Amino acid sequence: MIDWQAMQLTLELALIVSGALLVLGLPIAYWITFSRWRGKFLVEALVGMPLILPPTVLGFYLLVAFGSQSFIGRAWQSLTGHTLAFSFAGLVVGSILYSLPFAVQPFAASFAAVDENLLAASSILGASTWRTFWRVVMPLSIPGVITGLVLTFAHTVGEFGVVLMIGGNIPGVTRTISIDIYDRVQAGEYGAANETALVLLLFSFVVLALVYGANRKIWAVYPFK
Repeated sequence: MIDWQAMQLTLELALIVSGALLVLGLPIAYWITFSRWRGKFLVEALVGMPLILPPTVLGFYLLVAFGSQSFIGRAWQSLTGHTLAFSFAGLVVGSILYSLPFAVQPFAASFAAVDENLLAASSILGASTWRTFWRVVMPLSIPGVITGLVLTFAHTVGEFGVVLMIGGNIPGVTRTISIDIYDRVQAGEYGAANETALVLLLFSFVVLALVYGANRKIWAVYPFK
């Protein structure tokens, strides 16, 4: 039987993380794309580390950072009355950090693909950097932004290592669908695990198909891209 509570929690986590990375990822990607600082490759490397860093390594250091012995953990506990580790809020923070490159890199790639002549023309016409971003850069970068959000959502839904390290397995709080499948396999409930995995597989395919289908239409609106 499918654990719909775990499914709902997973979708809530993925939606919150996707929304947060839309807000955080756009300015980071913009800075990476247009900054002339020679050392920006260090920031790019830092943002991209989760792509190659084992989830257990990232999860371990986040667990230490979220614990009651760290400044972050103590500050959070003093504000909320409970620790950041083994909480839904901890999952959100950890997932944002773990999925950061899946949002920032597509965003940055789409920004870099914008014709520099259009940016120059906007500047000559007296448009501010902020206005140029929203009237020129963003409309031409919609496919990349959608791709980043889709990758972020899908990556968060399938997270396992980081979620297990910093959240554990608390039903209704940190028990995501990937943890549920793992537990069912460990218990020898292969039929139930297969049922849940199949639902997740079909759901992921439908979401990706719909979004990339819409993305194709957006490309048709901007054929000069």
